[in-house]
Amino acid sequence: MEVRTFWVLAVALAMGSYSAARDYVGLSANQCAVPAKDRVDCGYPEVTPEQCNNRGCCFDSSIPEVPWCFKPLQETECTF
Repeated sequence: MEVRTFWVLAVALAMGSYSAARDYVGLSANQCAVPAKDRVDCGYPEVTPEQCNNRGCCFDSSIPEVPWCFKPLQETECTF
């Protein structure tokens, strides 16, 4: 296996592991890039990532003591 191919594969696997805690089904990563202090709760205790996404919300359980299911940022499109 070529060294470059190996590193690309390693990075892809690492990113897949990292993103497992974050589920943004149907939402862009930009919409879910909400600072922890600005998160508006969108779920309820024990909400699953799937239930959260079904509500149109972002799920990120990587930061303790903040809402894990939260409202996404609204993407705005500039038109002139």
